[in-house]
Amino acid sequence: MLRLMRDHAASWIIKFILGVIVIVFVFWGVPNPRSQKAGYAAFVNEEPITTEEYRNAYNRLVERYRQFGTKLDADMIKRLEKQALDGLIDEKLLVREAANLNLRVSEEEIFDSISKMTVFQTDGKFDKRRYERVLNANRLTPEIFEFRQKQATLTNKVRSLVLDNVKVSDNEATEWFKWNDASVSIEYVIFEPAKYKDIEPPEEELKEFYEKNKESYKTEPEVNAQFLRFSSEAYLSKAELTDEEVQDYYDANPEEFKTEKTVEARHILLKLEKDSTPEIVEEKKNNALEIMKLAKEEDKDFAELAKEYSEGPTKDKGGLLGAFKKGDMVKPFSDKAFSMKSGEISDPVKTQFGWHIIKVEKVNEESTLSLDESKDKITTKLKGEKAKGIAYDEAEAFYDSVFEGDNLAEIAKTQDIEVKTTDFFTKTGPRKDIKSRREFATAAFNLQPMEISEVKDFGNGYYILQVLEKNPAKISDFKDVEKKVRADFIREKQDEKASKDAGDFLKALTEGESMTTEGEKYDLTPKATDFFKRNDAIPDIGYEREIVQTAFKLSNKKRLPESPLKGRKGYYVIRFKERKVPDSEAFEKEKKSIKERLLQRKKFKTFDAWLSEMKDRSEITIEADFQD
Repeated sequence: MLRLMRDHAASWIIKFILGVIVIVFVFWGVPNPRSQKAGYAAFVNEEPITTEEYRNAYNRLVERYRQFGTKLDADMIKRLEKQALDGLIDEKLLVREAANLNLRVSEEEIFDSISKMTVFQTDGKFDKRRYERVLNANRLTPEIFEFRQKQATLTNKVRSLVLDNVKVSDNEATEWFKWNDASVSIEYVIFEPAKYKDIEPPEEELKEFYEKNKESYKTEPEVNAQFLRFSSEAYLSKAELTDEEVQDYYDANPEEFKTEKTVEARHILLKLEKDSTPEIVEEKKNNALEIMKLAKEEDKDFAELAKEYSEGPTKDKGGLLGAFKKGDMVKPFSDKAFSMKSGEISDPVKTQFGWHIIKVEKVNEESTLSLDESKDKITTKLKGEKAKGIAYDEAEAFYDSVFEGDNLAEIAKTQDIEVKTTDFFTKTGPRKDIKSRREFATAAFNLQPMEISEVKDFGNGYYILQVLEKNPAKISDFKDVEKKVRADFIREKQDEKASKDAGDFLKALTEGESMTTEGEKYDLTPKATDFFKRNDAIPDIGYEREIVQTAFKLSNKKRLPESPLKGRKGYYVIRFKERKVPDSEAFEKEKKSIKERLLQRKKFKTFDAWLSEMKDRSEITIEADFQD
């Protein structure tokens, strides 16, 4: 039938038949061999979100994360699924609110926003031919793209109405600065569980511990499965590409073929601490000027000067930094380096790290690869994408050919497709043949024996799985896990002893005992930290959120916490030492950026609260079949 239709596609009767089929598909949907249910993911105030809309939104998110090399494990996939659906729900609510507010978007607004997008411009002007090519390269029609632009413009108008009156006062910024930039120092001792070595439990206690914690000694559930893999590599020979498609991609992605300007340089760094006095800053600058004169006026070898005088990590390499982009370095350093010529030596430049003397060794100007130079790279990429599409189509065609109860191996054999079978594996995934082990395992554990999965994308191809057997988790016999039980028992007792001693130590301090004297009883020497802020790691301790939070609640009036604090290394007993109030002059320097950060945060919270209220007033239902 399909061949007949292709051979006579020009015939009016065939066009009529195709027209009828299209109308049926539009109003009734394509029947699924496994289900006759409607293709809806959710309803927002009775307006549907189709499974196709959801699938497109989800795929865009997946593609965006994969471009940044993000590993898509099972947890990430669940988050992206939720993010895609939540985003569509939010969009429906915003578009509805735009209608309620009688907001409109004119054709002129759409054209104006599109024409300003640099990707659609040639020599700074909108280029219709380029516009069509870019859209074509991204599998979009002007109608679809312009509709999306209209929706985006509408939702942005709603956002603006909600957020236009959000402001941050000077007082809010000051209070936040005082809170955020305050710092404290503490004294502390740590009771480390691992230091309690004298624990030798009798077997009776181990067995009692085992009986009490049996659920902790279960074997992991296991499954084994058979699967098909449709990889893009297998279909590269079928992926045909035209010169026009290569040209379209080149036009649509100009940034991909640009090589950013870089500078190759050496530097000599004379370090400055954050709290350096003006006298020390000036002294270091004078030292830098003397070194600069040696390099400029006496023509001393810059690399040797760096080895002798630099206080930076590149000292031993003669100050060599190699090639770097403008954004790779702090702004004052970059601004100076990128304004210099090859062979030039700078005057001293001050950054947050200290005074720098820079020698530019080479300037690599920005360049753009030509179409001919880029053709092989583009061809490889586009053929890979086409081959991936063919692989997906083949996987979908196979999936549509099987039914509930079929044996995957038998069906695959009739189509001359290789089937692989795994050994039994846990939720970490099979040991061989699979690249994305955890994603594979998650899909397998969600299937019942002999159930066939939908087509799954695991990053290196499309998979169809069928679980053969499942072995549920079971409690291990004591003799099989005795070593683990012993280790767990000892660890628990060590923790209990450390916790008790820390509690006794803190109690003694609250009763007026000296930290040093009391520490001698436990062979512990109290230590004191330098100042640290709320979001800092604690010097010599590391980042311990509970200790930081507790430290900032202490003061000269209340120097001790209510209880010891559990950290990664053990139980800490801390005592307040000193608090430092942030410098008001520093606030004035940072005031503008602080207000900008707080404004963005306040806008986010305001809009989130407004949207939550909208959701509470709306009827939102997610289809049960979709959730399954």
